[in-house]
Amino acid sequence: MKLVLFDIDGTLMDSGGAGRRALEYSFEELFGIPDAFRAISMSGKTDPQIFAEALAKFEITMDGNGPVFMKTYIGYLGREIEKPGKALMPGVSQALSALKGMGQVSLGLLTGNYEQGARIKLDALGIWNYFGFGAFGSDDADRDKLLPYALKRFQALKGINSSFSDCVVVGDTPRDVSCAKPYGAAAVAVATGKYSVDELSSTGADYVLPDLSDLKKFLNCLGLGPGE
Repeated sequence: MKLVLFDIDGTLMDSGGAGRRALEYSFEELFGIPDAFRAISMSGKTDPQIFAEALAKFEITMDGNGPVFMKTYIGYLGREIEKPGKALMPGVSQALSALKGMGQVSLGLLTGNYEQGARIKLDALGIWNYFGFGAFGSDDADRDKLLPYALKRFQALKGINSSFSDCVVVGDTPRDVSCAKPYGAAAVAVATGKYSVDELSSTGADYVLPDLSDLKKFLNCLGLGPGE
């Protein structure tokens, strides 16, 4: 069984800025600081990591603020995602449909989003139900620790003793690649986010694609092409 684990932002979809706006509004509501994330890079990071960096920047202690921030953020995200601007990345719809129909494939998520946030974003574009399991920023702030969560959930769900070598992580940042490599999982990088094909080619990814619009090529990268 092949476990194909997708990142969300920049890989499956563009939220149209909904996530960043929800973060900004939440931080301002709780701490009275506008534009708190303006100088904070978010690519490939988990939501808790991004929040912690903002706290450190303004010298605010955590003091139990994590759960309160998450709840506030989720509330704003549910409203912001309804605004115009969100879209699936090129080729995503046909890729998910093709993979869902393959008996030897199980689709999951490996994302820095809080689990509730992941569902809100993907539900808004009608693709949440493609994914049966996953690992999320709400599991651990360190993205490099997420793959074992995804594998354990798959094993519990299916009762199949799969291994890391059965996993392929699909993402748009160097962090998506680096979270797969310590475990011997494969990584497919797509240049649909902030990083170019050339930049992603230097990360050690097994394959780099401009996007997922070439379904045949993507399936070959996953080892699912003809004769694979």
